[in-house]
Amino acid sequence: MLEPLNTLREIFQVAADLDEPGQLLELIVSRVRLALKAEVCSIYLLDAVEDCFVLKATEGLDKSAINQVRLPRGEGLVGYIAEHQALLNVERASTHPNFVFFPQTGEQAFESFLGTPIVHFRKLIGVLTIQKHAAEKFTLEQEAFAITIAAQLAGPLDQSLDNGDLHLRDERVPDVNIRFRGVKGASGLAMGKALWVKRKHTLAGIVDTRLADVSADRDADRDAEIQRFRVALSAAKEDLKEQKERMRGNLPKDVLALYGMYRMILEDRSLADEIETYIKAGWTAATALRKTVKNHARAFETMEDDYLKAKAEDILHIGQRVYAQLRGEEDDIAAVSGPTILVGADLSISDIAEFPTQHLAGIVCTKGSALSHLAILANALGVPAVLGVGELDPNRIDKAETILDGYRAIVIFKPVEQLQREYRKLLTQESALLKGLDALRDLPAETPDGTAITLLANTGLLADITPGLSRGAQGIGLYRSEIPFMMHESFPSEGEQVDIYRPVLEAYHPKPVCMRTLDIGGDKNLPYFVFTEDNPFLGWRGIRFTLDNSSIFLSQIRAMLRANIGLNNLSLLLPMISRLDEVLEFKQLLTEAVLQLESEGYEIVLPRLGIMIEVPSAMLILDQLAEHIDFISIGSNDFTQYLLAVDRNNVKVSQLYSWFQPAVLRGLKSVVTQAKALGLPTSLCGEMAADPAAVILLMGMGIDQLSMSAYTLPKTKWVIRSIPQSVAVSVWNEVQLMKTESAIRQRLTEVLEQHGLGGLIRAGAH
Repeated sequence: MLEPLNTLREIFQVAADLDEPGQLLELIVSRVRLALKAEVCSIYLLDAVEDCFVLKATEGLDKSAINQVRLPRGEGLVGYIAEHQALLNVERASTHPNFVFFPQTGEQAFESFLGTPIVHFRKLIGVLTIQKHAAEKFTLEQEAFAITIAAQLAGPLDQSLDNGDLHLRDERVPDVNIRFRGVKGASGLAMGKALWVKRKHTLAGIVDTRLADVSADRDADRDAEIQRFRVALSAAKEDLKEQKERMRGNLPKDVLALYGMYRMILEDRSLADEIETYIKAGWTAATALRKTVKNHARAFETMEDDYLKAKAEDILHIGQRVYAQLRGEEDDIAAVSGPTILVGADLSISDIAEFPTQHLAGIVCTKGSALSHLAILANALGVPAVLGVGELDPNRIDKAETILDGYRAIVIFKPVEQLQREYRKLLTQESALLKGLDALRDLPAETPDGTAITLLANTGLLADITPGLSRGAQGIGLYRSEIPFMMHESFPSEGEQVDIYRPVLEAYHPKPVCMRTLDIGGDKNLPYFVFTEDNPFLGWRGIRFTLDNSSIFLSQIRAMLRANIGLNNLSLLLPMISRLDEVLEFKQLLTEAVLQLESEGYEIVLPRLGIMIEVPSAMLILDQLAEHIDFISIGSNDFTQYLLAVDRNNVKVSQLYSWFQPAVLRGLKSVVTQAKALGLPTSLCGEMAADPAAVILLMGMGIDQLSMSAYTLPKTKWVIRSIPQSVAVSVWNEVQLMKTESAIRQRLTEVLEQHGLGGLIRAGAH
């Protein structure tokens, strides 16, 4: 009986010890041929650039044909399988109308043929083929085996292709257009020379080493190693403190607070105790450090929550700092001149903070997520960043000309001249566009036919305050209060929170500031209050968490009310509302906070109260909620993913996430229509508000306010000032009858181009 899972298990066990990614293909064809007792097994991979299939591995055909046999899509049995994306099992391959004979393979001796497509998340990767001498069909069991193998290997092969580990062209041809896709750390375009951040020695490179096992020296060795570790740990703490002081004048206060996260890890006694336990067991300080850091990082890496996963990066960075002190050396970034794109396997906020800002054009990191500290810093500095691109080969990319597209989360090393010219043109256009948009700062966000739309900024960092004001924000539509909590070492006290909120309210006074109460859970957790759930997006998050932790919630409400004294430009926004009870419970806490503060001598003015429309149930009971609130804010990111039941951070389904889906657009229109009938002002925040194409539809629906990143606000204002409200309404009436996302996008692109906004199309892509 064939057992594909056992074969797969064997393949992956052996693959862990392979030196080269290309050897994986050889391993697959060898094991599959053996399991099926066939004479030939081959793998053809799709070269998307040349739109052909390349023979990349074979066991049974002439190996000199590898990389030489190339089949255009649709040609041969391989092309037939790819075109139909279905298994093909034929008794005599040579009689099939699509059969193509390649003399160099030596396949004329093989008659029976079995082939199956290799597909990963609807993306065709290649074709797996098996052949025999005898003219007989393969059995149903053999078919099932081949399908199972191809399905399970599609992911690893796709990753190897994305990482550039598998070359689809003759490797004698110089590397060009080495392309990687990651996650968006910060938007924008950049070009420059890649600079790989070298580590003289790394934790990953440590070979496990035990102390000399000589009885007379054993205790002395252990004691000496423990002392070495303690000295290195102390030196790392001091170095971190000194670096923070050096950067104090160069980074905003809240971004500077990220150093506190590193200090907290360094001062974690459980980490130090575990390292010393390893040393006492006979390991050297360096090996003990590596083992402990690896264990702790792995624990975070396996968690589903993106913010907790980002903690693994922090632990690895700290481990590297201590290791550098153990060796008595520092990692230096080479001197540079001209636009530089900093690239590394484990870039830290220290690497970025110490790099000369006048030369820093972009950031690329093999690890990281949109919630990592590196992403926070890149956004604060306004530097494009692509993170999580996977493994890179420094020898291929260091000092190479590089293109970074932060809008699409793509980085291209060694781009061909034609591609460089295209991106230089885009950069010139973007630069001219941004300069031209500066002139719009003091102009109203008003359509040519007189409809005004309020444009607000999203923030959660003091670093965002100045950009928001300088780009003409009419207030803050979403202050994410969880970000200061995330960057703190423990729950901030009420006084500390007042000191955080007051400068924000003062900076925008008398403009309105809408502060969302603590919204953790889902994809946001606190490093000092860790909890895990099987389905966090449907779990203990937002208002559910804060109502269950009323003392924490009451402290935050009091802090916000105190910060608002004498300014009175505060509005409160409740996240993740799904039922009326949650609003009523909050209002009881609000009343309690007001009574407490007034009894303490404070004069309190009640702020306006709004709720986030994210959960579909809130949309269906809006008439009940309206009696107890003053406004609503549609959270487009969560609204879209909850309505479509798609986790936008899950790569398996993220391609299904789109606010241009007809169901999402109808849902939004329903909310807007209800809100207008109920007399509720309506704002929309999230990435949709920064998408120029989407803005047309939001205008047409009748949205009152849009809230977005300060950096994208001028582009949205340009759309509003360029397209009459009557046109937006007409376009919405067209679009709401369309049935597909592609048709909707095409129509919106046409409208942007017709009004001279074609340059915004790329910036709005995602």
